[in-house]
Amino acid sequence: MTSPRRTTRTTRATRATRTTLRIAGDTPRRRGEDRGRQARAGITRAWQVYEELFAAVATGNARTLDVPALAHRTVRAARAWAPELVEEMEGVAEGAGLPFWTIAALNARTEILAEAGAPRTGECSTLVHGGPRTTGGQCWDWHQELADSWHLQTVTGDAQGFAGITEHGILAKIGVNEAGVGVLFNILGHTDDAATGVPVHLVARQVLGAAGSFAEAVGMLTGAPVSASTVITVVTADGAASVELSPAGSAVVAPDDRGRLVRTNHFLAPALAAGEHRGRREPETYDRHRLLTERVLRHDGGAALGPDALAGLLTAHRDDGAEVCCHAPAEGRLGSRWATLATVAVDPARRRLMVHDGGPCSAGPGTWTPLTAPRR
Repeated sequence: MTSPRRTTRTTRATRATRTTLRIAGDTPRRRGEDRGRQARAGITRAWQVYEELFAAVATGNARTLDVPALAHRTVRAARAWAPELVEEMEGVAEGAGLPFWTIAALNARTEILAEAGAPRTGECSTLVHGGPRTTGGQCWDWHQELADSWHLQTVTGDAQGFAGITEHGILAKIGVNEAGVGVLFNILGHTDDAATGVPVHLVARQVLGAAGSFAEAVGMLTGAPVSASTVITVVTADGAASVELSPAGSAVVAPDDRGRLVRTNHFLAPALAAGEHRGRREPETYDRHRLLTERVLRHDGGAALGPDALAGLLTAHRDDGAEVCCHAPAEGRLGSRWATLATVAVDPARRRLMVHDGGPCSAGPGTWTPLTAPRR
């Protein structure tokens, strides 16, 4: 079996147009300035939405947020761990003409939302398929109001050139670099989450720009002093593993004996699962994990997980038993309208991503945009 039945909600005949930023610079500050200049209008719009989102979530949970103070707190942690990331954010602020703390807050949006007590119903689902050539991909689920606040990118000038998708003003998210190191991204939730450590998006940026091998990537991740939880799945041509990060420590979760790995939004490592927060509040993460595990186990073990097969596996709505592919309701307040904003397939052996603008149920021939990691 190559893929389950597709439940199609929408169709799209041609590839969507999505901005691709080609960012370059021989220093972190120059790369940041280049990003800020190119994405100035988009960063401004994204910040306006996030400013409202932070306030809405905090108010809904009877909390008060000092966003500038929280942003600067994460900057101190990032400066101690990888000062070049702070220099790059400073460059973004200069290029975009915005206060530095707003760029820091965008890159720490996961941490700030954790402080605000944000629920994360919807979120992301990731699949990895081992074999002669390891491949994988994911749905990226986020707030519908931010559907126009992300872009494709290629980045050169660091130790490793890389390609991927990210939000306006955020240095990196999902991607693959010229050494064939790919990263996939799922947010987790731990009872100790806060905005005190290195932002998880900056950790992903560091891996993409510096890791030359699977071992280097895992080492960077397990050594990152984070304060909000996530799982970053490292995918290379010959292997993969998920690195669970939390304030309570880190854990490396290996694929099964056939190289399959499924991630949603809860911890799999027992020691970290003891502090689970996300799954207790939003148990649908377990439903998605069970459904996708069943589908991946039925997938043809000899076939690489290409974009169309990936979309077939990820196409699941509530009537299928789990809402992997999210569709925002027409009505609702900011913070409650979740949607699958992008579907991403990664082929590390080819240093390539295929990106579909939207959920997997609307993907098909002609809707995928290819991105190849540039040589630095």
